[in-house]
Amino acid sequence: METKSKARLALIGCGGIGSYHLGHFLGFTDIIDMVGFCDLIPERAQAFSEKAGCGAVYTDYKKMLDETNPDMVFVCIPPYCHGEVEYELIKRKIHFFVEKPLSLDIEQAKDILLKSEAAGIVTASGFQCRYSNLVEPNIEYIKANKIFFVSCERMGGIPMVEWWRNKELSGGQAVEQTIHQFDIIRYVFGEPDTVFSMNTTGLIDNPPEGYKTDDLSVTCVKFKNGAVGTISTGCYVEGGDAYDSKVVFSSSKSRAELKILGTLKIFGETAVKKDAEDKGEGGFVVKGDGGIGAGSGNSTVYKQVGDAGILCDLTFIEAAIKGDPTLVRSPYRDALRSLAFTLACNQSMESGLPVRIDDLLKGI
Repeated sequence: METKSKARLALIGCGGIGSYHLGHFLGFTDIIDMVGFCDLIPERAQAFSEKAGCGAVYTDYKKMLDETNPDMVFVCIPPYCHGEVEYELIKRKIHFFVEKPLSLDIEQAKDILLKSEAAGIVTASGFQCRYSNLVEPNIEYIKANKIFFVSCERMGGIPMVEWWRNKELSGGQAVEQTIHQFDIIRYVFGEPDTVFSMNTTGLIDNPPEGYKTDDLSVTCVKFKNGAVGTISTGCYVEGGDAYDSKVVFSSSKSRAELKILGTLKIFGETAVKKDAEDKGEGGFVVKGDGGIGAGSGNSTVYKQVGDAGILCDLTFIEAAIKGDPTLVRSPYRDALRSLAFTLACNQSMESGLPVRIDDLLKGI
């Protein structure tokens, strides 16, 4: 009986996010062979090979591509390193999954997009939140309710990664981390038109060496559908009581609160299902010149089931094997729009002026 050959997969970048993907690959060994691991620090690539129980170790990614001949590559490198690797994969017509953010240079990212599409390559980016089981009920809620206002906050600490602490290398928190929230807002709600952002620095006491990024930024967003929103992100938080990070979609009579890869909680009588009712804390609602008291407190709660990243990675692998890019929920072209959304915020911080997203996307 003829044995069907497995797809050959290689990984470039054996750091934290690479380890996240490797954990998923270990469950896909019926359809993939992990043939190579590349990192500038050989010990890290060696550790990946040992954990996988297979795969050659490299510090030169071109040599790895020459010797292992992969069908697909996962690119898990820091934001400032993008470009050369993608162009080499395009030249060789190798399908690739690239971690977010795609690049810190929007023109470079647009060029990579056009060249990868011309080469017929299947691409994907690491927006695993799109594969969450919370997405469908969130979209259903938005379709059933007219949303006036979107409020998003992601507050955290300072990651102990040297390049992350330097905005020139990471893009800052909005680009490197909170891009997940920017992306899911686009995916479930709609496209942004214009952003106006402000930032602040110098408030954090005794920051780590090399800290050269925003302590906090706040963005006002005008969406193409007419709604407005705010997106705030900071790295000043030292404990869980400091902030409750979430995305809120507000209609005139109800709201949906999303904690990505956590819970989706929908408040309001039109949203509540009788078999999923949960008495929560009502928010204070203001109408006209006075308060009309707390809400009903009724809510429908959806909880994250499993690791959405498993489905994200598996979908790309299957799409690459089949040569079918339509299976991927976040191909390079769409991920580029989320990149533009965040880079427009940085541009606004620098200029002090509003920035239209489509101005960054000209030519694609």
